[in-house]
Amino acid sequence: MPSASQVRTVTRCLSCRLRTDRFFCHLPDEVLRSFEKIAVPSRYPAGAILFAEGEEPKGVHLLCRGQVKMSMSSPGGKLLTLRVAGPGDLLGISATLAERDYHFTAEAMEPVEVKYIERGDLLRFLQEHTEACFRAAEQLSGKYDVACHSIRALGLSHSTAEKLARFLLEWVATHGGSSSGKGRVPIRVTHEEIAQRIGASRETVTRLLGGLRRQRIIRHEGAHLEILDRDALLHLMNS
Repeated sequence: MPSASQVRTVTRCLSCRLRTDRFFCHLPDEVLRSFEKIAVPSRYPAGAILFAEGEEPKGVHLLCRGQVKMSMSSPGGKLLTLRVAGPGDLLGISATLAERDYHFTAEAMEPVEVKYIERGDLLRFLQEHTEACFRAAEQLSGKYDVACHSIRALGLSHSTAEKLARFLLEWVATHGGSSSGKGRVPIRVTHEEIAQRIGASRETVTRLLGGLRRQRIIRHEGAHLEILDRDALLHLMNS
């Protein structure tokens, strides 16, 4: 895998056109000015490793643009993808605050832009700015909720078809689909990566997706996914 060679960017938080209503983006201007003094903006190519499972944490990465895959591995080398992080996510905050080794590997799925903050600078910043401290707590709480949801989905699902149906519905809901769970959305994960997300084999995922396409429950063309029959997926998920 390629190394995470960095290329400095010039993006500033206060003038950034990518600002969203997530984590640090909408902090008061004076707090963002303090943040910019400690944040190092960088770019990473697709496939770059921001940090690896088992490494000692030196700081956190605030994801500004692109998607990052979070995965962990078994002693035998089997991979499990935990989630895909998007803009506004603060990567590695749990390990950094607790001074424990990273529990997962963060790999860029496409060219990404991040802002890196060293641990000491982060701790001082959170101590000095209450608003930022609350945002950090909110993100930690959100990660806990995601972890519980993932454990429930993997541990209590009865079949791979059920896990796949749940994954597809959630992907569309969180990547720009309508509230009804429909819409054509980008899906930049391979069959192998979907298999890692739901704890299945790539061959099984390929077979099940082929069946869903033939039944016109989904349309999967190139890098886009569309759910044609949401009720059918809900039935699979609840069967």
